[in-house]
Amino acid sequence: MSHDGVGTRPGRGSVMRAAAFLTAGVLALPVLSGCSDPDPAGKPLAGQDIAPAARARIADGGTLRWAVDSVPETLNTFQSDADTTTSRIAQATLPSMYRLDESGRPERNEAYLESAKVVETEPKQVVLYKLDQQAVWSDGREIGAADFAAQWRALSGKDSAYWTARNAGYDRIQKIERGDNDLEVRVTFARSYADWQSLFSPLYPKEVMGTPDSFNDGARRKLKVSAGPFTVRKIDRKGDEIRLTRNPRWWGEPAKLNEIVLRAVPRDERAAELAAGRLDLADVDPAAARRIAIAAPRPKNPSASPSGTPLMGPDLRKLTPVQRKDKERFHGFEVRKSLEPAYTQLALNGGGDGPLADERVRRAVARALDREKIAETVLRPLGLPTEPVGSHLALSGQAAYADNSGAVGGQDTAEAQALLADAGWVPGGPVKEKKKGEKAAGSEADKTGKKEEEKEKEKGSEAKTDKKTDKKTDKKTDKKSDDDTYIVGEDNKGADEQDSRPLAQDGKQYGGKQLSGGAPGAYAPQGTAAPAAATRQLAKDGKALTLRFVVPDGEGSGTLRTVADRIGHMLKRVGIRTEITKVSDESYFKDHIASGQYDLALYSWPASAFPATDARPIYAKPVPAADGSLNVEQNYTRVGTDQVDQLFEQAVSTLDESESRSLIRKADSRIWAAAGSIPLYQRPQLTAARTNLANAGAFGFGTPVFEDMGFLKKGAAGQPAPTAS
Repeated sequence: MSHDGVGTRPGRGSVMRAAAFLTAGVLALPVLSGCSDPDPAGKPLAGQDIAPAARARIADGGTLRWAVDSVPETLNTFQSDADTTTSRIAQATLPSMYRLDESGRPERNEAYLESAKVVETEPKQVVLYKLDQQAVWSDGREIGAADFAAQWRALSGKDSAYWTARNAGYDRIQKIERGDNDLEVRVTFARSYADWQSLFSPLYPKEVMGTPDSFNDGARRKLKVSAGPFTVRKIDRKGDEIRLTRNPRWWGEPAKLNEIVLRAVPRDERAAELAAGRLDLADVDPAAARRIAIAAPRPKNPSASPSGTPLMGPDLRKLTPVQRKDKERFHGFEVRKSLEPAYTQLALNGGGDGPLADERVRRAVARALDREKIAETVLRPLGLPTEPVGSHLALSGQAAYADNSGAVGGQDTAEAQALLADAGWVPGGPVKEKKKGEKAAGSEADKTGKKEEEKEKEKGSEAKTDKKTDKKTDKKTDKKSDDDTYIVGEDNKGADEQDSRPLAQDGKQYGGKQLSGGAPGAYAPQGTAAPAAATRQLAKDGKALTLRFVVPDGEGSGTLRTVADRIGHMLKRVGIRTEITKVSDESYFKDHIASGQYDLALYSWPASAFPATDARPIYAKPVPAADGSLNVEQNYTRVGTDQVDQLFEQAVSTLDESESRSLIRKADSRIWAAAGSIPLYQRPQLTAARTNLANAGAFGFGTPVFEDMGFLKKGAAGQPAPTAS
């Protein structure tokens, strides 16, 4: 998982566990949004921005210097310490039976597969793979059934000697055998598996998967045998770079580039490295993107390219001295932008006995939020679509997507107040004075042996960029209690006056449309009186309703802190106070999110083409383990239901694609109704690239096509391609 600027992305979940239907207390839910629409998935909110060009226009040769977050600890994507750079290397060097298209849907990779289909369903599901007859490993051996079988045995979960991080799907396979010839692989499943297209992508050679020793250690630092357009030439850990070179045995379209150098460069140093000519391609933050975009010529038709949308604001006729300098420094670069295949959510910790353990309080938080305004705050200044995310399990354009947010309902202050009143939180109630060291009402630690306590006050003051933002927007309404914690809206102003300031960074006030109401029976009973004074502190049993909102304090997380502050003011309107606590990036996930030491938090999940497999551990109901601890898998909100578990199990077990999508959408509606997490916005993707670099940039959903990347021939873009280095 990740939050903006921090963290890693999850791998696939562990072994599926069966679940029973919820037998009582099931919420009455509205009809699924979009069911009358033949395809509620719609289209991606933003397309790829990669400067596409035909191969004939691209020069042969050259080196692409590409910034990454790290030199990975392992080249084995199935190990727990694999990261995004591990996956990028695998995409360039290893077979993948399926890749993702621009809508985030799986498509057959023709370089490796002539065909793949389910050929039998009874008594067992059988998938027949027909491999490309030219597909060989870099040592000359044909790719075949032995490689498939070795990967299955390593990832099946039956041999604990293999240090695997995930085995979902592989644990359902019964056997793998050769078909009618060496190019056919026949896979028989013990249990039906809807997401079979997720398997063998990437596919490692049997030399890596064949034994526990080779799996655990053999592919951590080296990849001796590969089968992609590139091979791993060298990993220089001291120099923080990985060199990929053309694969001489590649049978597909030959790679245009001679070499790709993946350089580990911190986000806050990338603008300087680009200006110095030491990078050609790098994901950057919004501040760096604005500086770089000044140097790019404005397109004659801004609507024709995602890069032409108003990232920089109005067309400045006069540049400041600093901007003029940036225009010179970043000459030859442009910003390509899209939306990442990931979304940022507000997580509500329902574990322990804190206020958010009560479903009514969680729903009240959800009804207090104006998600449209939050999305506009982040995305409108970047010239990106501002539609809030309507699903936990897919994004717009993906097959399983449908906007199911109606299951909890849109922003409604009166409904939020009624829910809180029904839960016993009343305005102006008596509050016991806290003893020294005692926390406000909030989540307790899980039963994992980690009790909630203030064992550390994370060091670090706000980054300079964050200070500038907070100074403008929050100094009048936020009273800091110490260096790292402050109460949102703690002053003498009313909520209406506090929230009258613009939310969007471009200085405009944007009104959000009201979403449809929630499900009958999902909220407080009709006639429940709303609190008389929404801005008065709510209390119950002598405790004030104050939620601990944990945010990272790193320079790259300024957006999250801005969003957290906006959410704090929205919650204050219904009587909920938020205590915002800044912690170090390094401890954010390990010491707070994963261990349950928070009430509210912001972090991101990637959208998968296979949500029945990949999203299940994120929303699975936590269960007690034999040692008394709580097994939450990746469900860090600790909110789950038996019914959601059962819907996931049904969705992954049916081979009817339409039925599987319907079950996924039903599961999403129930996840919304439980209000353990509230999807907010799709993450922006901003990539600085040389203007003559083609087929690379902000990839959006799509899998990069490494063999097509390269620099345009002289004259094709008005400037020469850089020489090889």
